[in-house]
Amino acid sequence: MEYRFTNRDLKKLIIPLIIEQFLQIFVGLADSIMVASVGEAAVSGVSLVDSVFILFINIFAALATGGAVVSGQYIGRKEPETGCRAAWQMLIFIAISSIIVMAACYLCRGFILHQVFGSIDADVYYNSRTYLLIVCASIPFIALYNGGAAIFRAMGNSKIAMEMSLLMNGINLIGNAVLIFGLHMGVEGAAIPTLASRIIAAIIILKLLCRQDRLLHIPRPFLWRIDRKLLKKILYIGIPNGLENSMFQLGKILVLSLVSGFGTAAIAANAIGNYVAMFAILPGMALGLTTVTVVSQCVGAGDYEQVRYYTKKLVKLCYLLLLIFNGLVVLSLPLILHVYGLSDQASQFAKEILIYHSICAVTIWPLSFTLPNTLRASNDVALTMLIAIISMWIFRVGFSYLLGIYLDMQLFGVWVAMTIDWLFRAICFAVRYRGAKWQKG
Repeated sequence: MEYRFTNRDLKKLIIPLIIEQFLQIFVGLADSIMVASVGEAAVSGVSLVDSVFILFINIFAALATGGAVVSGQYIGRKEPETGCRAAWQMLIFIAISSIIVMAACYLCRGFILHQVFGSIDADVYYNSRTYLLIVCASIPFIALYNGGAAIFRAMGNSKIAMEMSLLMNGINLIGNAVLIFGLHMGVEGAAIPTLASRIIAAIIILKLLCRQDRLLHIPRPFLWRIDRKLLKKILYIGIPNGLENSMFQLGKILVLSLVSGFGTAAIAANAIGNYVAMFAILPGMALGLTTVTVVSQCVGAGDYEQVRYYTKKLVKLCYLLLLIFNGLVVLSLPLILHVYGLSDQASQFAKEILIYHSICAVTIWPLSFTLPNTLRASNDVALTMLIAIISMWIFRVGFSYLLGIYLDMQLFGVWVAMTIDWLFRAICFAVRYRGAKWQKG
């Protein structure tokens, strides 16, 4: 059998993706450390707003994945021109919908700050409001950037996305350092570079996609007409994936509202825990993106034998890399908590949840999050969405209240509920994958 992706091809995909994910998470960690110098109220305010914006970013990332899957399948069928049109349709749709979402966020900012976040201290409210007003303007730009990056990954070029991530996060990091430490601008110093970096990254990646010699590119002349047939294929994958991601993030927001009732120390520990936990699952996220690229092209070629071969290979690699990364996280915890300079109570909370998270990440996470990307890239999106949404509401949200409040486990109970959600997903996705119905998509 002649395999579509050699080990060298996979390395060229995976290594830049790991670097890209590392850059994003490293800058997030560095941002949170710099914001922490302003105070725990600033960390809490920024984390609350980010949790809402991540909801929208994930929705558009899901739509971008839909476009990437469809474009990748056309590459597998050796129809790159149709793949280009699919990529362009995805970008048009993302541009229009992200502008609408940005306007809605500004109009509904009072509801977000007062109702979604629940009862928060006055200083946390002030920092949340300031951060929201500035960063909200970046929603269309980060949506378009993610759309462009997904297109490059679909054609197997993850190096461009890595280089763009380096540029965007570099601008963000340097800007934060100058504005927070140099000009003492507080939360504004974290928000302004975020906006500027996303604008610059979106403009550059769209310009790069205009090159007509690329396998996937923005076709010229620019046609603004909606191609309903192509858009329907994109949305068939993108909407269920977007609903799944949005329900996932909405559940996290509801849980965050619960956490806010445990006090500022719990909010700060949860925020730091989320940042560090992202590093712990970094290779898994990179391999998830790799799976979408590899499987979509194999599905386009109608070769499900290779789909299973690469899925098994990538999931095994995911387990190995998660073991390494989580080992580093546990060993580095004393240093990480010292750098943040949190209160003793917040540091103890963060230590407990991160050790528990690492144990679960190396045992459950790959089957819960990497494996279902094979199903999505094979057009098996409806059942995948249903499993994820049911698991989210019953286990992550419902059990957070059960364990956190009724059993008085508080913040630790919320993180236990999260991993119960992982376990249910892993079992369901593994059972689905062992069958063959998903191959008929």
